[in-house]
Formats: sequence, structure tokens, C-alpha cells
Amino acid sequence: MISLVQIGLGPLGQKVVRFALERKGLKYVGAVDPAPDKVGKDLGELCGAGKLGVTICKDLATALQGRQEGVAILTTVSSVEKLVVQVEEAAAAGLDIVSTCEELSYCQGTYPEAAARINAICAAHGVSCVGTGVNPGFLMDYLPCVLTSVCQKVERIIVRRFQDASSRRIPFQQKIGAGLTPQQFQQKVAEGTLRHVGLAESVRMIGACIGWKLDDFTESLEPILAHERVTTGHRPVEAGMTRGVEQIGRG
Repeated sequence: MISLVQIGLGPLGQKVVRFALERKGLKYVGAVDPAPDKVGKDLGELCGAGKLGVTICKDLATALQGRQEGVAILTTVSSVEKLVVQVEEAAAAGLDIVSTCEELSYCQGTYPEAAARINAICAAHGVSCVGTGVNPGFLMDYLPCVLTSVCQKVERIIVRRFQDASSRRIPFQQKIGAGLTPQQFQQKVAEGTLRHVGLAESVRMIGACIGWKLDDFTESLEPILAHERVTTGHRPVEAGMTRGVEQIGRG
């Protein structure tokens, strides 16, 4: 039986908990989220999975209660540089780490300094750390690498993903700019707060797996505008407002 500690209980973290509970051989022994409206609640009840007897704590030390084994599931941030301190805390507690941080999926190509720090931290404490997820981590990188493994020669790889975000969690809809005016969209792009995180990691992962040395990486980001009123779980999107994003990464 593998003991799990869930760190981060937003919409994604809660969904991960529900899925993990469906798997045999996994057992939650701790949960961490500093949000006042979550601390003290039962993990299972918060996630809609029934009472588990695991209380959500505001910090990792309280959640572990002296235990030094198991796996920390980090569903917290997208930035690998912000993740480093969380990895350090979990590693120091003796926990192996699995994270949905998009930039962690192949950070050695995009954030080598942060990657080196994480590697050193985990080596010092004798634990492992992996960044994974549907995308990046599978659909637009690992899967095409596997599919081309039977090819004698690969000259280029093109991956296209089309997604209806209307049924996705609200933070995801916000991340792609649903409901913004074109001006608000461009402002958030300039601030770096609006985009799918992970295209650079996916492109570099593919290059490394294929054995290509990439000369350059470019990324474009444009709004997709609504031609008529669209209703989503986030907010109504009027005609002329942003309903999504077209993002292209090229290596």
C-alpha cells in the first residue's frame, strides 16, 4: 500500500484525489492546503468522496505527524521556479514527489537552474521527483515520441490539439481568457498570466527523445473571438469577446 499526501486542493487537486481513491494500492494519510475554508475539513468530504478520516492541515509538518514515508502529490503551481521550495519541503520530509506542475514535465530544457536545484535536493534526501499530467506529460509529447519510435526516419512532428473548454474547471477557463475583451486579453498576455503552460517543455521533450538539437523555440498566442453569445461555467461570453486561445509552439 502506497501512502499519499495531497498538497493543494483546488479543483484539480480534488479531482486527483477522487481518481486516486479509485485505484487499489493507494491510501491517503495526509492533506495540505492553507486556505482557511479548507483547513480542518475531512479530505474525502471536501472532494465529494465520502469521509476518509484524513484532516486537511495548513502545513506539511502538521499533516505528516512525524511520518517519513510515502508520496507527495503536488497540485499547486504551474511555475517550476515557484515549485522548488515545495519540493524541498516534501523531500526533506522523506516523501517522493509527483507534481502536475506543467513546467516540471521537462524543465531541464527550459529552466535548467531550477531543474538542477530540484535534482540536487532530491539526491540529497534520497527521493524522486516527476512532473506529469495529460498535457504536458502525455498527449503532446510522450505519446508522439512513442508513436514515432517504430519509424526509421522522422523529419518533423506536428501535434494539434483542439479542446472544448466549456466543461473544464473555472481556473482553466480563466487561464485561456474566456470572457475577456480583446484588450483585456492582450493585457494579460503581456503580464504573462494568460496562456497554456507547457508548450516549450513539450517541444523540447520531443526534440530530446528524437535526438534533435533544437536551434530555436518560438511561441505565438492569439485570441479566438466569439461570433455569438456563448455560455460557459465561468461567465457568459458575448460576441466579440474572447472565447479561447490559439497558441502555437515551434521548435
